[in-house]
This record gives sequence, structure tokens and C-alpha cells, in this order.
Amino acid sequence: MIFDVLVQGGRVLDGMGAPAFPADVGVVADEIVAVGRLDGAQAATVVDASGRHVMPGLVDCHVHGDALAGDPAVQLAALRQGVTTFVLGQDGLSFAPATTPGTLAYVTRYFAAVNGVHPWADGPLSVRELLDGHDRTTALNTAYLLPHGTIRYDVMGPAERAATREELAAMLARVERGLEEGAAGLSTGLEYAPGRYADAAEIAALCAPLGGLPYVTHMRAYGERAAIGMAEVAAIARASGAAGLSVHVSHYHGPASVLLPPLDAALDEGLDVTFDSYPYLRGSTILAMVALPARIPAADTERALEILASEPVEWDESLWPRITLSHVPGAEWAEGMTLPEAAAKAGTGPGEFCRRILLDTRLSAGCVTARPDEGPEGEESVRAILRHPAHTGGSDGIYVGGHPHPRGYGAFARMLGHHVRETGDWSLAQAAVHLASHPARRFGLPRRGLVRPGQIADLAVVDAAAVRDLATYESPASRPPAWTTSSSPACRSWPRDGSPAPPPGGRCGRERLRSFPRVPADPAPCLPGGPGGPGSASHAASVSPVAPRTARIGSAGPAAAGARGITRTLAAWRHRPPGLRGDEGSVR
Repeated sequence: MIFDVLVQGGRVLDGMGAPAFPADVGVVADEIVAVGRLDGAQAATVVDASGRHVMPGLVDCHVHGDALAGDPAVQLAALRQGVTTFVLGQDGLSFAPATTPGTLAYVTRYFAAVNGVHPWADGPLSVRELLDGHDRTTALNTAYLLPHGTIRYDVMGPAERAATREELAAMLARVERGLEEGAAGLSTGLEYAPGRYADAAEIAALCAPLGGLPYVTHMRAYGERAAIGMAEVAAIARASGAAGLSVHVSHYHGPASVLLPPLDAALDEGLDVTFDSYPYLRGSTILAMVALPARIPAADTERALEILASEPVEWDESLWPRITLSHVPGAEWAEGMTLPEAAAKAGTGPGEFCRRILLDTRLSAGCVTARPDEGPEGEESVRAILRHPAHTGGSDGIYVGGHPHPRGYGAFARMLGHHVRETGDWSLAQAAVHLASHPARRFGLPRRGLVRPGQIADLAVVDAAAVRDLATYESPASRPPAWTTSSSPACRSWPRDGSPAPPPGGRCGRERLRSFPRVPADPAPCLPGGPGGPGSASHAASVSPVAPRTARIGSAGPAAAGARGITRTLAAWRHRPPGLRGDEGSVR
């Protein structure tokens, strides 16, 4: 037997919830072709996984790498945690579809502290053009959600009103075209502008063409008011006209006693609802969303800046101690300080300092925000929410600014380390379900999420006894330590000690799957004892490029089936003890 890549000597977690079993994994081109005892097999690249677990590459269901997926530092932040796929286009705001330069300029400026500035787009941009731009520019797989706020602004500008029939038809046409061009679903950001001006009827109408792909929402209310947000989610699901609309709630955070009852009620009603969360008690977003009073029209930047410059602002001063500045262009000295600390250093009050930096950055400042329930009670809520069978993993990672939230650099390592090894919230087999196979089914990623023949070879090798997160609020960009986790989308190649800078990588889309030759070079080797590890000659072996491969989501195959009914059996399982096995339509 001759393979391109042989992952040898590990214990395989197949993504179905089964206990780990000893097996080798043989890969040809980008496909797993054999799983089992492959004694005597040969391969161009042999990865020694002895003492480690081999699991499906993890899927980050909510991450803001839209402008930075091509950045090697961002790629390594993901790959060192076992993440091989980013789901982009979150919170209803990203770069496409934009039919006018004004739309692209607005979403770039308004969400600069979250998504960053796109490296090459500067005018009208279609979903197809955006996705094509990921080809051979990133070592990560990427899927893209249609951002409702971008579409609304493209049709209506900053209007703070309901859409007319003609405007709704224009938005619907953009949704249909975006889906044809490869989008993986539709996202909303109902606390951001302009998404917050849309009502449930507008959103339900735009969900009608999804055809089993998910509606992904940053709800209108979280925390203690999460029941309000979930009530709207349920109303949209009922009214969409799409049979069995698949709904996915983004970063479902807050007290478990408040969040879980409305979620369970929706599942008991038969609604198809999943969610993602990250294992931290603080959030991160744009300062304007947190601090500006509702009367200031954040979607109309010039008008908002005019009000800030000329009128008194009624600030909620109780927020100030909970805000840490993460991204302040032109005042980088303030990044990492709480807003009161930075204001004191500037010789002014918190309200005036907030006004000043919003004006100076044109509303593009970012922040990290503390939750009111920080402490043991909040940590117990994080754990209870992670254990829910409708859960998937999402870092909500933001890679912009000098002092970002640590979640982009540590969320998945923390789930694999702290929440598996230390707290026992999951077994490692259950982690593979929550973080790989469940997300792959939910987002309809063809042939991803399982370790079995016929699947795309997105693989992660994890040292379960050592994996841990190093990123903290004080040092947020620290990657997990070398040796504990490594991963390779489509087994393009495994990082090697001393590897030169690699050529660009690939992309995973709804319509096409492509594989490319390498992942980013890591200054430290990721797999001790294997080729390129300590004691071996440094070299840059890589998997040969393969021809583009086509795949379309249809009725066949577990990914498509799961995307249309992933939560069919969640209500029945919710009150049972966690199991070790799942099936194609359920998660335990």
C-alpha cells in the first residue's frame, strides 16, 4: 500500500462519538482511503501520531477571519488548536455581496474592529469573487454565510425602517444569487446596524430560499434578555415558509438558567435549533455597539459623528469598568487598558474619552467586555451550555487590534484541555462530535467531520494529556504550546521545523472542494518523533497539489442529511445521560 500521507500509530476518534481505537490513516491526494492496521504501508509523508489521538479537523462555527484568513499568523492560531475550517460572514456584516463601493466602504468602516480591512477588495464584490479570492490564499478551509446587514445596506442604505415590497424583492434576489454562487447560509446581526432595523417578517422572507442551509443569527437580545431573542428566533423559524428551517444561534452566552429553558422549549416544539459558544466569560465587539445610545444612528456614520461632536450624550456609566479597549487606531497606547484607566491617563473622564476615541476612529474602535456574572456562577453556566447536545464550538475570534480577546487563540485548545481533561464536561470522543462532526453536518460541509474512507482528509492530531490554552486576557495572542495539537486541512502537509514560507493554500466551499499543497510554516515543529520533529533533519516535504474537485450538496451523504435535520432527535436525547455514540442525524 502506497499513500501520499500516512498518519501512523495514533488512536482514532472517528467523529461519531465512538471510543478511540488504534488505527493508521492512509491518505491519497486529499481523501482518506484507509483507516485501520496498515502495517507495511509506505507514504511520501509519514506522521508519527504515537501516544496521540487522530480526530477530524475542527470547525470554527463562528469566527471573524474574513479579511485575515490569508494571514499566516491567523492560520497558525487556528491550526495549532486543531481547527481546519472557518465559517465566515458572521453577524450579518461582511464584504459581499456589495454592488456599490458605498456598501463595501460602510461594512469595512463599521466592522473594522471585528473583521479588519479586506486586503484587496475596493469596489463592488460578489460572493463568487470573494470565495474565489480564498483559493490559493489560505491554508484553511473557508465557508461563507450571506450577511443580511450587508445586503440590507446595499439595497436600503442606512434606513431605519421596514423594507418596502420592492426593497424586500431586491434583497431576496441577492440572497438567491449568493446561494447560487456558493454561500453556506444566511447570517444576521440584530444588535448591529443596519440589521437591527429589520423585523422578523423581513428576515423570515429572506430565509425562504435557504433550502436546508442554516439561518445563523446574532440575536436581538442575550444574557438576562435571551428569552426575547429566542422568541424572535422561533417566530422566524415558524414564519419563514422554508420547511424545517435550520436555525443556528451565534455565541449563545449568559446564565444557563436563562438561556437553556427557551432553547429546550424550541426543541420540544420541533424547531431545528443549534448554537455555538466559546469557553470565556467576556465578550468582544465594536465600542460603538456597546457604548452608543440607541438614538444615535450608527448605520449613518456621518450623522452619528455629527451628533457625537455637537450634542451631549447620555452615556451608561455603569459600563465603563467592564470595557477594555482592544483596537484604537491612532491611540494604540490605550489598547489593553480599561476605559477608565485610559481616560485617567489622558486626563479626562470616561465619557469624554469614549466620545473622543469614537470620533477619532470614526466609530471603528473595538473592545473586550466583561459579563456581569463573572466568577464561579458564570463558569458553571459556560460548562452547562457546552454540555448541551445542540452545542457546537465557535471561537468568535477577532484578530484585529493590539489587545484582542484571547478566544481566537485559545478557545478550541481550552475546550480540548480544560473542558475535557480537567473538568470532564466532555470525553474526547464527545469533543470530536461537538467540534467537528456536528458542525460539519450543520453547515453542510461535504465529506467533512469524520475520519473514515471517502472523507476529505481534514485531520487533527492531539496530545490529550498536554493540550492547553496559553492565551489570557493579559497576553491574548499566545498560541497553544508546540507538540500538543497540529492539524492539516486535506492533509496538504504537516508543519515542519525550518520549513520555508509556504505558497498559498486553499478553500472549502459549497460548490467546490479544492486541495492545495501546504499549511503555513511554524517556527516550532508540531509532531515530535515524526519526520521533521526533534532530532531529524529539517526539511519541507509536502503533499503534491491535486486537481480541483467538485462537490455539490444534495440529498445524498451524511453532511447534507444532517444539515437539514441535525436536531431532529435532540429533544429526545436531552434528558438522557451523555452517550458515547451518535448517528448521522443525532448528537449525544
